[in-house]
Amino acid sequence: MGVVTVPESKQSASGKRAFRPSSGIRHSPQWPVSDVISDLIIEVGSSSFSLHKFPLVSRSGRIRKLLLETKDSKNAQRLSLPSLPGGSEAFELAAKFCYGVTVDFTSSNIAAVRCAAHYLDMTEEVSEKNLEARAEAFLRDSIFTDISKSITVLHSCERLFPVAEDITLVGRLINAIAVNACKEQLASGLLKLDQKFASVGRLAEAERSSDWWGRSLPILKLDFFQRVLSAMKSKGLNQDIISEILMSYARNSLQIIRDPNLVKVGSAIIDSDQQKKQRTVLESIVGLLPTQANKSSIPISFLSSLLKTAIGSSASVSCRSDLERRISHQLDQAILEDILIPASGSHGHGAMYDTDSVQRIFSMFLNLDECDYGDDDGDLVDESELGLYDFEGAESPKQSSILKVSKLMDSFLAEVALDSNLPPAKFIALAELLPDHARLVCDALYRAVDIFLKVHPNMKDSERYRLCKTINCQKLSQDASSHAAQNERLPVQIAVQVLFYEQTRLKNAMSSSGRGSIAGQSQFFFFQGQFPHRSASGAASGAISPRDNYASVRRENRDLRLEVARMRMRLTELEKDHVSMKREFVKPSGGGRGRNRLFRTLTRGLSKLNAIVFRLRSSESVANGKHHTEEKTNSERRFMFQKKRCHSVS
Repeated sequence: MGVVTVPESKQSASGKRAFRPSSGIRHSPQWPVSDVISDLIIEVGSSSFSLHKFPLVSRSGRIRKLLLETKDSKNAQRLSLPSLPGGSEAFELAAKFCYGVTVDFTSSNIAAVRCAAHYLDMTEEVSEKNLEARAEAFLRDSIFTDISKSITVLHSCERLFPVAEDITLVGRLINAIAVNACKEQLASGLLKLDQKFASVGRLAEAERSSDWWGRSLPILKLDFFQRVLSAMKSKGLNQDIISEILMSYARNSLQIIRDPNLVKVGSAIIDSDQQKKQRTVLESIVGLLPTQANKSSIPISFLSSLLKTAIGSSASVSCRSDLERRISHQLDQAILEDILIPASGSHGHGAMYDTDSVQRIFSMFLNLDECDYGDDDGDLVDESELGLYDFEGAESPKQSSILKVSKLMDSFLAEVALDSNLPPAKFIALAELLPDHARLVCDALYRAVDIFLKVHPNMKDSERYRLCKTINCQKLSQDASSHAAQNERLPVQIAVQVLFYEQTRLKNAMSSSGRGSIAGQSQFFFFQGQFPHRSASGAASGAISPRDNYASVRRENRDLRLEVARMRMRLTELEKDHVSMKREFVKPSGGGRGRNRLFRTLTRGLSKLNAIVFRLRSSESVANGKHHTEEKTNSERRFMFQKKRCHSVS
């Protein structure tokens, strides 16, 4: 805080004080007291000051001019200064300066003093070391070099228009804030380079957050704030710092972001004037967001809050589109809460959530180019590395992001499926949005569809069938397939398709198991020919000869092959039954009873297939066990034979 000490005036006619000063002046021993009666009354607003002409005329060119225009010299002259910037408080400080009283300049009053000095024409042309020069010196030495003080003075200029703008005080303050912010950024960067440790940089950021100057910017009005941010951008301030400033300003200025519970009730709690103000602030903040298209430093949770506020305050279409585009670039980092956007005007009527906005966000995400997918640090992948990725493969950045987004979509579908007011057409549009390769497993999608069918029992058959077609039955797990096969809410066509793919899966499993069993038997006989003296019991036995043991094993393997052949024949019969069932399904159905009978037949066929597979696997395990036992026994017998032979030779 600077202090300007003004020496006592050399004039002898100091005069008697007859006006009503403020409490600070009333008890000040420095204020001159004289027996001379006041000869000038100055009115500023609702306050009236009884002063003396000579001290004021010697310092103020404006008061001198006004007195010359007044011819009344018998009575005390009266002057009115209704438009003096800063009001009575600023004039009081100027009057003290004229009387030679010490005046304390602070960041809270310097703007008013500077504007009052300009209004009263207290320049160097009128008197040396006048109030205007003293105020400029204080601004130059104490205010323009400090960001926080500059912000405080700029805030006080909001009630000093248009004088503060005419004397370029506002522009100089804005320029000082932007320049000092860039200097601070440069100094911080040099400090990190000197330390060469990232942890030190993080520590500096943590210290900065406690009393950071950016937290005081929200006290500014919107027009001043916009000018400050624009100046910072033009000076090259880091986008991360600008993002932090914008988030801080939004949290202090936007009602819905300050109180997230208001999002649930939308704009009903905000009156029209407040809603209009919120809309203006929001659109201005969105216009100041960093222009970079890829993953920015602004968290997606903040962008989601802005979008919810934009919908609740009926912001412009361009504002909402810009926010949706920014969210789509970071959609793979979103959680369910980020895309649960309440619909505007859905108080008891209509859908709970704005599914149209979510659909546009997902559509824009799917239309992103490969170059829009960066690494985890937010940097773009180098063009020379693009050839290393197959952008449709499971290891590509694009595919990995799509897999994350598909899980997010399935969670969103399961949430909005509980809304009985959601039209089936919108739910179907969301379910059809993602491509087939976006999901490795369709269990979550099937669960969401089943919830929607349960909540909306009166759907049209065409809508029901179209919705269920979004489920890839080949990507259902065993449990989901079993549930779907018995789910009466699904169309019969989908249930048949589920059973068909399940049967195909079992057939492929048995075919691969059969090939593995035959290969194991061939390998078994190959080793049997090499070591004909192996025993089935795993140890040398004198009761059973090797020839008898060999014949017993061959009989068991022949029985196993016959069992496999019978299973294959049974499978062929089941395939024929499946074809006949499909033909029966094509015929006009006989009502609900025929449909239930068809379900029972299909379920019974599936149970038989499961039993066959179980028997086949049991047989394979027995054959493999015998095969390993024989191999171990022959190895032991050959070892004993070689040992005896060595003893006989010795």
